[in-house]
Amino acid sequence: MLASHADRERAVDVLRAGFGEGRLQQDELEKRIARAYQARTVGELALLVADLPQGPMPVPLAAAPPVPRTFLPAQPPPTNGKAVGSMVCGVLTTMTLGITGLPAVILGHSARAEIRRTGENGDGFAIAGLILGWLSVAGWSLFLMLMIVAGASGA
Repeated sequence: MLASHADRERAVDVLRAGFGEGRLQQDELEKRIARAYQARTVGELALLVADLPQGPMPVPLAAAPPVPRTFLPAQPPPTNGKAVGSMVCGVLTTMTLGITGLPAVILGHSARAEIRRTGENGDGFAIAGLILGWLSVAGWSLFLMLMIVAGASGA
């Protein structure tokens, strides 16, 4: 905690009282007073008068209380798992010859609906999975149409 002018003056008063009682020498008093006026925190002041009776305020020995949530940075929302799954399935379409395209589309649409409802992250993953999935589905559809046309023209 930052020290105020009143905290510094209280510490100097305690130091002068200690000098008056014979607890401090003149040169030590001057050094401590100089340090008291340069102190930025109450903890520094407490160290200056710790060996004297009645310091400016007792320093709690327990750990400082946690910072209130109000002053902490906001936690980013989690990434939607279905969006990640859609992206993974979309990327795997190249290795599985398009078999994972349909799951990528289903997971992508489901993830986008959840993201709109819950405010989670991952919309980019879901869109990428949708694009790759729909490309795979379109590729399979084109392939099947070509096979049907080739079968009909050959008969």
